[in-house]
Amino acid sequence: MEVIPFVHLHVHTEYSLLDGSSKIKEIVKQAKALGMNSLAITDHGVMYGVIDFYKACKEEGIHPVLGCEVYVAQGSRFQKEDRSDAKYDHLVLLAENEQGYRNLMALVSKGFLEGFYYKPRIDFELLKEYHEGLIALSACLAGVVARPLLNISYEKAKEVAQKYKELFGPEHFYLELQDHGIPSQTQVNQGLLRMSKELDLPLVATNDVHYTYQEDKEAHDILLCIQTAKKVQDTDRLRYEGDYYLKSAEEMAALFPYAPEAIANTQKIADRCQVEIRFHERKLPIYEVPEGYTASAYLRKLCEEGLQERYLKGENAQPEKEQEIRQRMEYELSVIESMGFVDYFLIVWDFIYFARQRTEPQEVHLKKPQLLQRIHRILRRHIAVVGAQRYIFHSGRARNKHPCRMR
Repeated sequence: MEVIPFVHLHVHTEYSLLDGSSKIKEIVKQAKALGMNSLAITDHGVMYGVIDFYKACKEEGIHPVLGCEVYVAQGSRFQKEDRSDAKYDHLVLLAENEQGYRNLMALVSKGFLEGFYYKPRIDFELLKEYHEGLIALSACLAGVVARPLLNISYEKAKEVAQKYKELFGPEHFYLELQDHGIPSQTQVNQGLLRMSKELDLPLVATNDVHYTYQEDKEAHDILLCIQTAKKVQDTDRLRYEGDYYLKSAEEMAALFPYAPEAIANTQKIADRCQVEIRFHERKLPIYEVPEGYTASAYLRKLCEEGLQERYLKGENAQPEKEQEIRQRMEYELSVIESMGFVDYFLIVWDFIYFARQRTEPQEVHLKKPQLLQRIHRILRRHIAVVGAQRYIFHSGRARNKHPCRMR
């Protein structure tokens, strides 16, 4: 009997700190040894391992599927009053394309910057804003659908599944089947099979991988003890019942003989997830210059104004050095232009200009370290970090209404 191709789409690496123990290079090599052509990374709430994972997959000829198992706050990500506000559900997000990858970085960043409370949490409001280009899986027993199915009712879980179907679309939201021999998983899987038919939602099978080899189970259990400050012999502690290693396609097919489509869908999803990370390329944002200017011309204009103010006007004017200074300026500009850093210099000038405009007049006379600290505090409030690869600068300055100076 021919084995249906299978891809692990729910995988935790060493970057799921004190929870996953799989070393990236090790698990990628094992996936290749098992004859798999693709593998996903879905660490808890973070994307620290994505670049290492991407490179390791490319080295081994494995197709990388980039994702994250995010924490979704049951209320608002801004609720942080007491321990009950820390309640969250899991959701696996996979980047289908470049836009999805950018949205995933934005979600993870905002989880830390806006929603961090015990865990880096996002909420449904953020998902509505950043869901394009993402494929969502309903995750484990702590997932957005499984938890209400176990703790509230089937109808409530169905209501949640319908909400996510409407958000992501029927081809971008999958009900996730897992089987580690846990009775509650059997109950959840039965509910998901019924729900799949009633809501016309596709199924996908995963193994929630936390370690690479079956023999790593004991070492992983010790890792959980370190995470929870417990001893191995303690009875009242977190344990992973069942096997959470990188199983073969045959082993996964044997777990779900009643849902072959859930196995087949893993390969289909992996094939849809096409994100290319281009290294050694500058990823600077394009600086929007005033109408009628190129970036180079605008930088030159700012430099000319700075030169006039610093060296050719006022009490400290040095007209006799104008030729020398202009030669130096032309040389510096030629290097900046040839290296492709014009936009970089304009961006840096923009946020420093912005900070200085908002520095109180009396603070100009502060000692240099104090002034720099003040500018730094202003910038921290107005520079939003979005993902691991880019910065977006919010200046709020009407460029055509303010004098421009290089200071």
